[in-house]
This record gives sequence, structure tokens and C-alpha cells, in this order.
Amino acid sequence: MSLPTSVAIIGAGMAGISAARVLDEAGVAVELFDKSRGTGGRMTSKRTDHGEFDIGTQYFTARNHAFRAEVESWHEQGWVARWQPRLCRIDEHGIHPSDDEQDRYVGSPRMTALSRGLLGNLTLHGSVRITGLEPHDQGWMLVDSEERRYGPFDRVIVATPAPQAVPLLAAAPQLARAAEQLTMEPGWAVSIGFDQPLDTDVDAAFVRTGPLDWICANHSKPGRAENCNWVLQSTPQWAQQHLDTPPADVAGLLMHALSDALQTPLPPAQLLQAHRWLYARPAEDCDWGALAAPDLGLYACGDWCLAGRLEGAWLSGRHAAQAVLGHH
Repeated sequence: MSLPTSVAIIGAGMAGISAARVLDEAGVAVELFDKSRGTGGRMTSKRTDHGEFDIGTQYFTARNHAFRAEVESWHEQGWVARWQPRLCRIDEHGIHPSDDEQDRYVGSPRMTALSRGLLGNLTLHGSVRITGLEPHDQGWMLVDSEERRYGPFDRVIVATPAPQAVPLLAAAPQLARAAEQLTMEPGWAVSIGFDQPLDTDVDAAFVRTGPLDWICANHSKPGRAENCNWVLQSTPQWAQQHLDTPPADVAGLLMHALSDALQTPLPPAQLLQAHRWLYARPAEDCDWGALAAPDLGLYACGDWCLAGRLEGAWLSGRHAAQAVLGHH
């Protein structure tokens, strides 16, 4: 199989960037497209007058051997740092120290630092929402929401959440069907800025009671500003029940839940914002690696093809790139 000369990747989160880097290193011309202005997908940070908040991926771990080696190189380049929070588990019986000892990493000085570092000199078309693919000779043209066309490209990798991938994979029904089977769960993320520290020894906690799933003192992460900034994440079940609740109401409800979880009254919030992730994470793990229709030159990858973690996204992107290159 001859090497493709040009590949379009739709989605510049970890899976898309991971695929792009493998192809770029193999000498293939790659262009990334993302509906957001920047990169990183759910690996994102929100800038506010009260400092920054990691409102998507909170941290990541490294279990796979190849991924561990990769994380070490990111660490050396200063894109990520080890984070050792005072970690707890909160349930109906109260607050307990967590016995979870694994190494945790965060982008430094913010989550987006990692995707920016990885993007390097790769070509990114930001703020471009690709809505369809059109066959062109032996390849594909990409069409965006403004009816602009890009290409032609020999191959296309779709690296978006599964529900957004389905219409883009229409030309490969077996891939579209696989993506369609997959359920992505929603989540609410709330950013709270206080002007004084909270009366707690907890830096982060897995919450096993009430509407919260995770709470985190964002300022406890390496490289963050000193401001007392907290990020809360709801459970998928609670988010599902509150999909259409106004963000301001969600923020108030989850702030109240934070006070309950930490068993302490909270000072007034100087900043209080909620962000809804419609596709926060896959409901179950798969072991597909990536999806491929080589005869059509169409591929799909994402954490939903493996496991809903950053590591899964990185590995899935590599699987997709290797399938494009004809390595299995």
C-alpha cells in the first residue's frame, strides 16, 4: 500500500493530535480541523478574571508502557507536571483519605499547555465545524458549516466524540453503526472562585454521594495561580436529569453540594460559572483501538474506541494513524 500524501483529521483533541504526530513523523502532510478556536478538546482550561480553571480533564494517569514513556518526554519538555494532591473519598459516612496511590499528571501551567506543546508546527484550522465529507477522485473533500470546502485529502480520520462522528462517517455505514451504538454521558463542570481559602484539608476528592462526582482545588495543581479556585464535576446521572437546567442554577446547586461534601460553610463566591459537557465521557469501555474502512480511506478514533481516559485517546489516535500507514 503506498503512503497517503495528505490526511485530514477532524477533531484536535488528544486522539486527533496523537494521530497527527504519528503521520507527520512518517512524512505525511496532515491538516487538523476543530470547531473550537484552539486544541485539546476536553483537555481544556477556562480563563477568567479570577484566574484559570481546568473545566474538562482533571488529570491523567499512565498505565500503558508506551504511554508512560511518552508522558516522561512531555514531563522533560515541561508540558506536564506530577500532581500530588491531598486526595480523599467522600461518601455518606464522611471524608476519608484515598488509598489511590497512582501518579497523576496535569498540563502545566494549565491543561491546554499539553495540547499546545504537542501541536507544535502542525497545521490547525480552528473555529471550523466540518459537517460533511464529499468523495473526490480517489479521496475526500471536507465541507464546513459555512459551505466552504477543503481538500482534496487521500484519507480522513474522524477524531470527534462518537455522536458527532456518526454523520461524518455516513459513507462507511459499518463505522457509523459502531459509533452509533456507543453512548456518551453528559457532565456539568462548575468553576468557583473564592477570595479566601476554604476551611478544609482536602485538595481533591472522589465523591460517592449526592450530585457531585469530583471536587478539586484547582490552585493545588502545579503552576496554577494562588487564587482559591475550585472545580466541581457532577455525576453523569445528575447531569442527565439537569441537561436543560439554566447554568446559573446548576452552579448554585453544585456549590451547595460542595459545602455539604466538605462539611463546611463556604465564603461568598467571587466567580461562579457552569459549563455543560454534552459528551463528557463514554458510558462503557471498548477495545476497538480505532475504526477503519481502508478501502474508503476513512478512519475514526477517540477515547470512546478504547477507554474514557486521556491515555485511551492517545492510544486510539496512534492506532488510527498506524492503520492509515498500513501497519496493523
